[in-house]
Amino acid sequence: MSDKAQPETPQPATVQSGTVPVPGTIAFLGLGHMGGPMAVNLVKAGYTLTGFDVVPAALDSARSNGITTADTAADAVAGAAVVLTMLPSGKHLLDAYLGTGGAPGLLQTAATGTLFLDCSTINVDEAREAAALARAVGHRAVDAPVSGGVVGAEAGTLTFMVGALPEDFEAVKPMLEVMGKRVVHCGEHGAGQAAKICNNLILGVSMIAVSEAFVLGEKLGLTHQALFDVASAASGQCWALTTNCPVPGPVPTSPANRDYTPGFAGALMAKDLKLALNALESTGVAARLGPLASEIYDTFAAEGGAGRDFSGIITDIRDKSAH
Repeated sequence: MSDKAQPETPQPATVQSGTVPVPGTIAFLGLGHMGGPMAVNLVKAGYTLTGFDVVPAALDSARSNGITTADTAADAVAGAAVVLTMLPSGKHLLDAYLGTGGAPGLLQTAATGTLFLDCSTINVDEAREAAALARAVGHRAVDAPVSGGVVGAEAGTLTFMVGALPEDFEAVKPMLEVMGKRVVHCGEHGAGQAAKICNNLILGVSMIAVSEAFVLGEKLGLTHQALFDVASAASGQCWALTTNCPVPGPVPTSPANRDYTPGFAGALMAKDLKLALNALESTGVAARLGPLASEIYDTFAAEGGAGRDFSGIITDIRDKSAH
C-alpha cells in the first residue's frame, strides 16, 4: 500500500443545528436555468440533495442529471438540514416560506434549526423580512444572491454575495465554494442582496455607456476592433467591455458572437435594475443614471429584448439612432 496521502473524498454538508433529523441533506427548491446546474455541481461534489420545481420540464432535466427529486416542496424539505431556494422573486420566496391557500409553508414544515439559504435576487427589505421570519420560528437564515449567469452556474464559477451571521456564513461557505469561485461575506441579513443590486446597477449603466460608445464609434468611422483596443487598455476599461463586449469580434466568447443568446437576459437586467430603483427610492439617494438605466432596460425587455442577452441593448440604441 502506498505511503502517499490519498485525495480526500468530498463529504456531504453537515450543519449542526437543533433538532434537524438528517444532518447533511439539502433541499434545493428552484431547478431552472440557474438552480439546475448549481444543484448538479453540489451532487457531483458528494452532497446529498433532493430537488423540487413547479415546472415539470425542470424536474425532468434535474433527474436526467442525477438529481433526486420530490413530488412537493414539503417532501423535499422534510428531513433537510439546509433549504436552498433559487426563486424568481421576493413574493415567491415569502409565499414559499409562509404558505398559501391554507397550506403550511416551508418554515412550518422544516425541523427546528434548519438553515434557510436563499440564492434568489430580491429586494433587500424582502431578504431581511424572510430572514426575520425564519429566525422567529427557530431557524437560521442566509441570503446569498449570485453573479455569473448560466455559464457561471454550469462551470461552478459564480460569485456569491452573502448576508449572514458569521457562524452561519461559515456553515454554508463550503457549499457555496462548490458552486462558485468567489464567496464574499458582505454583512448580516440583507447585505448580500444589497451588494448584488449595487453591483448590477453598475453593470447596467456601464453596458449602456459601452454600447452608446460603440454606436458613436460606428458613426465616426471607427472599427469595433480599434475602439476595443483603445478602450480596453485605457480609462474606459470595464467588464461590460472586456468580457461581455456588445459587438461581435473583439471578445469571441461574448454573447454578441451568438446573436445575443444569453448570458444574462435583458428581462433579468430589467428586474435587477427595478430592485436597485426600489432601493434608491427607499433610501433617498439622489441618483439619475440608475433610474434612467432602469427605464431603458424596461423598454428593451418589453420590445423584444427580454430573452436576449442584456448586451443586446446596443441593437436598440443603433436602431433608434439617427441615420
